[in-house]
Amino acid sequence: FCGCKRISVAGRGGGFYGPAGFGGGAGSVYGCGGGFGMPANLGYGYGAFGGGMGGPGFPAGGIHEVSVNQSLLKPLNLEIDPSIQRIRKEEKEQIKTLNNKFASFIDKVRFLEQQNKVLETKWSLLQEQGMKTVKNNLEPLFETYINNLRMQLNSLLSDKGRLEGELVNTQYLVEDFKKKYEDEINRRTVAENEFVTLKKDVDASYMNKVELQAKVDALTEEINFLRALYEAELSQMQTQISDTSVVLTM
Repeated sequence: FCGCKRISVAGRGGGFYGPAGFGGGAGSVYGCGGGFGMPANLGYGYGAFGGGMGGPGFPAGGIHEVSVNQSLLKPLNLEIDPSIQRIRKEEKEQIKTLNNKFASFIDKVRFLEQQNKVLETKWSLLQEQGMKTVKNNLEPLFETYINNLRMQLNSLLSDKGRLEGELVNTQYLVEDFKKKYEDEINRRTVAENEFVTLKKDVDASYMNKVELQAKVDALTEEINFLRALYEAELSQMQTQISDTSVVLTM
């Protein structure tokens, strides 16, 4: 068609939570370009290739070298973070739960308002119907109620006096038992001290007994030994005497 062409590569890009689209192109003297984008929660778009055709106004010097940025030709990483989807899902569930609770609360409020109106109507009717009878019968009712309260008060005062007397007696008993308990504690302490002393004496006596028994055993063995020795010597002497007497008789 024309004498030359010039090609340029458009940019690219992406965005989160909104419609986005990037792209563009430019020709030489007369050029055009375009891009497209898709609106979504995670938007993305690619630029188109733009081209232009040289016309009569193309500068002199021939076709220039086209330089391409290699980093722009790499594929765009459009992976969606799963944690974002999970968070959005949890938010939706929470909003649904809160909406249900709020609707239930509104229903309860309306029900209570209706019940309140019904009770107000009943109360006004009862006031209109019983106002006259209440005025006529109110004083005797109060007198009876006051008399009952006075009787209860007198009974409580009587019980108070009786309980105060019992309290004093109980306090005396507590003091008496406390004194006896302290005396018993002191006696027990003295008895325990005496027991410890006696136990020491008994232990000492037992040790003395053991020592004396050992001495007795030693002396008994010595006596037995000396007795055996004495009997042996006596037997020997008797033998010698008998031999001597035999010689003399001859």
